[in-house]
Amino acid sequence: MHKIDELELKIKEAMKIVGYDIESITLNPSNRPDLGDYQYNGAMALAKIYHDSPMNIANKIVNAIKNFSEFKEISVANPGFINITLSDSFLIDFANTSLKDINSNYNLGINKTIFLDYGGPNVAKVLHVGHLRSANIGQALNNLCKVVGCKTISDIHLGDWGRPMGMVILEIKTRYPDLAYFKDNYNGEEVDFNLTNEDLLELYPTATTKAKENENIMEEARKINLELQNKHKGYYALWKKIVEVSLSEVKRLYKDLNVDFDLWEGESDNFEYMNELFEYLYSKNIIQKSDGAEVINVKEESDKKEMPPLILVKSNGAVSYEATDLAAIWERTHKYKLDEIWYIVDKRQELHFTQVFRASYKSGIVNDDTKLIFNGFGTMNGPDGKPFKTRDGGVMPLSDLLDNVTKVCETRLMESITENRERIARTIAVAAIKYADLLPFRTTDYNFDIDKFTDLNGKTGTYLLYSCVRMNSLLQKANNANIKYEDIKILSTDNERKILITMLDLKRMIKRSFENYSLNEICEYLYKITNLYNNFYAENKVLIEENNDKKTSWLALTKLIFDNNKYLLNILGINIPEKM
Repeated sequence: MHKIDELELKIKEAMKIVGYDIESITLNPSNRPDLGDYQYNGAMALAKIYHDSPMNIANKIVNAIKNFSEFKEISVANPGFINITLSDSFLIDFANTSLKDINSNYNLGINKTIFLDYGGPNVAKVLHVGHLRSANIGQALNNLCKVVGCKTISDIHLGDWGRPMGMVILEIKTRYPDLAYFKDNYNGEEVDFNLTNEDLLELYPTATTKAKENENIMEEARKINLELQNKHKGYYALWKKIVEVSLSEVKRLYKDLNVDFDLWEGESDNFEYMNELFEYLYSKNIIQKSDGAEVINVKEESDKKEMPPLILVKSNGAVSYEATDLAAIWERTHKYKLDEIWYIVDKRQELHFTQVFRASYKSGIVNDDTKLIFNGFGTMNGPDGKPFKTRDGGVMPLSDLLDNVTKVCETRLMESITENRERIARTIAVAAIKYADLLPFRTTDYNFDIDKFTDLNGKTGTYLLYSCVRMNSLLQKANNANIKYEDIKILSTDNERKILITMLDLKRMIKRSFENYSLNEICEYLYKITNLYNNFYAENKVLIEENNDKKTSWLALTKLIFDNNKYLLNILGINIPEKM
């Protein structure tokens, strides 16, 4: 049990003895550090229950707990606030417990199985900056879920099915009509066709532009898509080749960003369950005909805005994107025993997922005990507040963003580094990008400024990494000098107390982050505690301190903050380089 949890339980038992029997109490970090480290505000609520003044109740509570060894000072302030200053021994005990088991500050014992759907790039399409947030936020939330005690299953949910694939196949067919894929007698044999990711990067936009400008081409792409869905041998074999080539590049880029998945499935995998799904939906009598399409009415009486029906099958006979998402939920709930399914997608898709979720519950695909959660996020823009563009006006590829930030980091931050420059620069660049992306609350739009987010002195990933590298360097120097340290023996400065009091609030902060499905509080916390440590470091010459208890305590504190920051950065998917 966390030290603050233990203290809250001890206070609760003491309050029960003096006549105040309540379910639980909460100590809150004080917003007035001059009055105390923590504050208990429950006397006002108790006054209504026990018909007494808050000041009288607060004084009775203080008399019952004032001799606790955990307290250095305790006092009452109007209209009934109890202010608590924690003892050094309490803080030292907490710090040394954390040194032995840093995980104890994170594991909340939340016993859930959560399925996370994030990433979602379209096959054959270049990964651009718009693909960053889903993968980045999703991976960090996945990491956070594991830390608090959940079991997770993650899926990239590739966009590998649907009309765009029909467009790409049609463009290849137009250019290479003699390929065996397009022959009536094709029977699955290997085809000598050298397709590269560079080819796809040119094919996809060309194909989509042609289809948008010419309705006949669009209609032909729709027909090819329908035949693909029916497993046309040639189209299906070519489609598999397209997916294979495209996925290798997706995996390479996501690996650079420390993003990975348990499942690398796509819409095509979910499509395998389409017949089962439709048989079930027909048995429920909830499918209606509408202008040649098949739909499910998902409107509810409480709706204040128009809620269109969910389209399952389009009027041309093609299965919809909504049906594919329903099939994904069908597959996932049948394969796994899930408590929650999280979707980490652009907030502009909220209507789509509202329809899919309502259809899932209405049809009984998902029971009421399983939560379907839409975690929408805002857009990432350039420093001018407009969408990131290349010089020719196109959307910036994600690989270009990574390369550009890497070059800036190498130029600005690595003058003294000669070995492994490119690898270290890449690590720093990834930290700069990921931290900047996770710093705003999830739904907030933000502007990415390369110069701002690679600054060593700002609220940036580079600042955090530099600070961690310096902490690690201090610990290595102590080790090389054979200075032994194990735990914290004394607290000798105000900054040490501030650091440990901030550490005490870590578990509460982790809980809030989990409940809000956002990483911004972790980012803010990392900056705050790192800043406190740097203030401490600037004021104290650790390795040349003559008082041995001070010196070893300061080294133990340094290790505690380094381990803690490394743990938090791991949640964010950020690695610490060996030098900067």
